Amino acid sequence: MLQIFCIILLLHVVSVYSDASLHILTIATEETDGYTRFMRSAKAVGLDQQVKVLGMNEEWKGGDIALYPGGGFKINLLKKEMDKYKDDKETIVMFVDSYDVIFTLGSEVIVERFKKTGATILFSAESYCWPDKSLASQYPANQSGKRYLCSGGFMGYGSSMYNLVNHEKVDDLADDQLYYTNIYLNDDLRTNLKMKLDHKSEIFQNLNGAQDDVKVKFDDSGVPYVENVEYNVKPAVLHGNGVSKTYLNYLGNYVPKMWTKENECTWCDDNIINLDRIEETAWPAVTLALFMIRPTPFMEEHLSLLANQFYPKNRIDIFIYNSVEYHTQHIDDFLTQFSRLYRSVHLVAANQTMAENAARNAALNHCLEKKCDFYFAVDGEAQLVNSRAIQLLVEQNIPILAPMMIRPMKLWSNFWGALSHDGFYARSEDYIELVENKLRGVWNIAHIHTCYMLKGDRVAALAPLSPYIHEDTDPDMAFGLHVRNKNYFMYVSNRVHFGHLLNADSFETNHKSNDLYTIFDNQLDWEEKYISKLYAKQLEADTKIEMPCPDVYWFPIATKKFCDDLVAEMNNFGDWSTGSNEYNDPVPTRDIHLEAIGLFDQWHHFLNSYILPVVLKVYTGYDKDPPHAIMNFVVRYKIDEQPSLRPHHDSSTYSLNLALNQYGEDYTGGGTHFLRQNCSIIEGRMGWGLIHPGKLTHFHEGLKVKDGIRYIMVSFIDP
Repeated sequence: MLQIFCIILLLHVVSVYSDASLHILTIATEETDGYTRFMRSAKAVGLDQQVKVLGMNEEWKGGDIALYPGGGFKINLLKKEMDKYKDDKETIVMFVDSYDVIFTLGSEVIVERFKKTGATILFSAESYCWPDKSLASQYPANQSGKRYLCSGGFMGYGSSMYNLVNHEKVDDLADDQLYYTNIYLNDDLRTNLKMKLDHKSEIFQNLNGAQDDVKVKFDDSGVPYVENVEYNVKPAVLHGNGVSKTYLNYLGNYVPKMWTKENECTWCDDNIINLDRIEETAWPAVTLALFMIRPTPFMEEHLSLLANQFYPKNRIDIFIYNSVEYHTQHIDDFLTQFSRLYRSVHLVAANQTMAENAARNAALNHCLEKKCDFYFAVDGEAQLVNSRAIQLLVEQNIPILAPMMIRPMKLWSNFWGALSHDGFYARSEDYIELVENKLRGVWNIAHIHTCYMLKGDRVAALAPLSPYIHEDTDPDMAFGLHVRNKNYFMYVSNRVHFGHLLNADSFETNHKSNDLYTIFDNQLDWEEKYISKLYAKQLEADTKIEMPCPDVYWFPIATKKFCDDLVAEMNNFGDWSTGSNEYNDPVPTRDIHLEAIGLFDQWHHFLNSYILPVVLKVYTGYDKDPPHAIMNFVVRYKIDEQPSLRPHHDSSTYSLNLALNQYGEDYTGGGTHFLRQNCSIIEGRMGWGLIHPGKLTHFHEGLKVKDGIRYIMVSFIDP
């Protein structure tokens, strides 16, 4: 037993020594989003106790290394720290950048791989010779893998690292990578220091120029890892050098153990706020900034969804920018009903002269004036169906966060997963899985627009920059550029369904009822507004559709809003036929054809989407798909005009008769009588459709209206 105990104790001591033999140094002058991620990754792989941060809260003196060579300040900070390792030939010291670095493996693997190289000092390697391309020819020849030194990650024994950084004096503004490169390219120095490069990324993976080589994979237990598929190795350190930072952000969504198949997002609740435990009077103050930039369908519904947000209105300050005269009435109606409930309302109306970028900047400043805790920008295309969207975004407590929103049945969304080399849209490797909700969580992405939330400290940092203005770029692109230049991360959440985006690309406002025409581009919203909530029940297998007369079926299909809008559109057009056979109809009516008002194609889509499923259910064996109808028209029956219609057959296989107003309220009398069946349907139901055979069996007539006006929508289908 004593022998076993000693062995266990020895193994423990060896383990502790192994951990202690690796010291990690990094430099960070402030706690950026990248630094937070770096430390989170170190903790995830058990390295957080071995990391020492140099320069925190000090002034950065190394120049703007994002734009120019520089970073000598890093070497000078290292020199001070390395004094303690001057005579230490045992401890392994690793230096890595922090803002653009992620750990994926722990110290045991790192130390083992380092020792196998036989190097005293090991630098990471990359594909590009930087900052001086002319030095490329001086690199040792016949090396496989990445050829050129990168100073974003290196390691070595303490005394050797001391000698490395103290080789010569360095100006704070000098380039750190050039300093190390010149040492490496000196044959004598390279030999004496036993300097080598990690050519095949066994420890350090620089991503610039290597993105195609590096992939996210999952092990058998559903835990992600990163593999360099070119060299068949799992790197321990990922470095987003150069233009590869957005790719590092993508990888950092998964490793180390940031997202697993079993638990999904493992860090998403780290800083969450539970507002349900706070009195509503103390909830964070939100500035809700609404932007109507172009004519957009379903604006009334858009504003209604915002008004229905489950967030105390007395904690919301509203800023509205409307540059579209068409939306003036929508906004006036919204403010008339709700403005008194909000903490404050500020409106920039369509008749005021203010450019979009200026308005967006003004909204940020308005947020600061109101001492906001959060700023929530919502464009007119964003339909926030989730009534707790604002609450959930606030509770997530992330500095810049967008609710994921897509155009239904499309891949168009309010975020970009990646950027092209020239800073425009590119698709990340997981983009489709994200927008299809196959992967759920909170994701670090490249760009957001249309709908997003900022914490107050981000507003305070960005507002002085006028972030919606940058050269010739549009406001959204300018905002994204400023955010990335500040090294702020942008996130998108699809933990829950927040809503969706409208498509306003081809929206026209030259009709009376413009939303009626958008069924192709916005069918989800069109259906929500115009299709009866009772319709879906009719298609269920156990629902028996009402049959008031033999082979005549009656079912709810359209909302009152649909009926009202279609009648309004017809009356606005106004060119009713005289009932004297303008369309070569042997039994003419007072009507307007849908083709005359530009609704012909949309109506065929309606027939195919909503009428055909009912037809296939009730007329067994009939399978004409899609339905075809040349004659589609709204009929008007008036006592002093055309109160009835004589008996006739329709020129159709089957006909649709849709009641557009209400019996007993809008008119009395009227109805349809089927002569052979000796059956009448008199009390029409607004929004209900009647389908019946047309050509042969169902000889029918329109009964006389006694009072008021009766409107019906008629289609002769499959003539």
